[in-house]
Amino acid sequence: MPTYVTLCRWTEQGIRTVEDSLSRAAAYQQAVEAAGGRVLSLYWTQGAYDLHLTTEWPDEETAMAAALRLSRLGNVRTETLRAFGLTEMRRIFDRLAATG
Repeated sequence: MPTYVTLCRWTEQGIRTVEDSLSRAAAYQQAVEAAGGRVLSLYWTQGAYDLHLTTEWPDEETAMAAALRLSRLGNVRTETLRAFGLTEMRRIFDRLAATG
């Protein structure tokens, strides 16, 4: 399944209720699994971003719907990046070599 890295920043609403972030994270993980995805990691971070999520999704539309659903709750603003693992990068480099 394709892998995605999501970087999150608290909104004003999210930071006001930051104590609820553990229960929100558990609900998020359940929602991801119900939608056919998988949470690979979830970290609270210091610096420019407040949370870092790594997830797998069956396809881009499912990943996009999940990102919109998360943002719609109003606790975080997200930036999502498609991530490529070692095996995927080998295939990409093989295609690159094949086309010269």
